[in-house]
Amino acid sequence: MSETDNQATTTDPRKFQIHKIYLKDVSFETPNSPDIFGEQEWKPDVSFELRNTAKKLKDGFHEVVLSVTVTAKLGDKVAYLVEVHQAGIFSLEGHSDEQLAEMVGGYCPGILFPFAREAVSDVVTKGSFPQLLLAPVNFLALYQQHIARQKQEGASRATSH
Repeated sequence: MSETDNQATTTDPRKFQIHKIYLKDVSFETPNSPDIFGEQEWKPDVSFELRNTAKKLKDGFHEVVLSVTVTAKLGDKVAYLVEVHQAGIFSLEGHSDEQLAEMVGGYCPGILFPFAREAVSDVVTKGSFPQLLLAPVNFLALYQQHIARQKQEGASRATSH
């Protein structure tokens, strides 16, 4: 086998490239400040939500937006609420529809999360609250669970008719 033949068999037609990563939107609220700073002990109940959306642009380009919403409460009082929309423009070519969906639903959000995590931490710190570091998230596993749930719901709908 010649060197050219070997290259032809190992060339992957799929392409992936990051073009831009940017902060699309950020919101920070401290509805109970300055009173909240006088609370005796800082042991908040912190919850967070993740969402992502994808939009096809042109020529194989896609915008993926990861939305992170964090709410910290002391008892029934909201200490702060922060929402970050971290976005990226990615080019994805040569992927099947299933692979493309997995890339924009699982892989790209995983690339964006460290940036969103940093933005959340920075905003919380600038709001004079202790640093908040969100735990890592396996977006590919979340995406696969979402697909499995959709298939299961589709199967249960089909058997109930």
